[in-house]
Amino acid sequence: MKDLLQGFRSFILRGNVVDLAVGIVVGAAFTTVVNGFVKAFLTPVVGLATGAAGDFSRKTFTIGHTIFPYGNFINAMISFLLIACVLYFLVVLPVNKVHERFAPHHDVQADKRDCPACLNPVPARARRCGHCTGELVPLADAAESGAVPPGPRTRA
Repeated sequence: MKDLLQGFRSFILRGNVVDLAVGIVVGAAFTTVVNGFVKAFLTPVVGLATGAAGDFSRKTFTIGHTIFPYGNFINAMISFLLIACVLYFLVVLPVNKVHERFAPHHDVQADKRDCPACLNPVPARARRCGHCTGELVPLADAAESGAVPPGPRTRA
């Protein structure tokens, strides 16, 4: 039993679990702030723009004896869109820019050709096949010498 509790304690105190817990708490607090902003500022603006001045979140319709509070749904959609925009413009775009700046650039659409020995696709400029390690004549060298490289040229 003591080993079980020690294992659980070490699991809980791992950095990634603590980071995840902090992220969830901060996300919940951020969601509360965004929902407050939507209720205080954006919902009235949407209400004015649609001609439903006042508190848009109180809008409902009734079918039979059932009340549908569609204004609350609109508030939730506005909150979702606002959170998505903030995350995209303040997190995703900056991280992508940093990644582009520091990550090595690889041309994913580079010309490929089939290895004559194993018929697996390899980069056109390769000197050895990454699959069978057979020697290859790069297309650039073959074009300069006038030789026709083995294997058809294909795109990945």
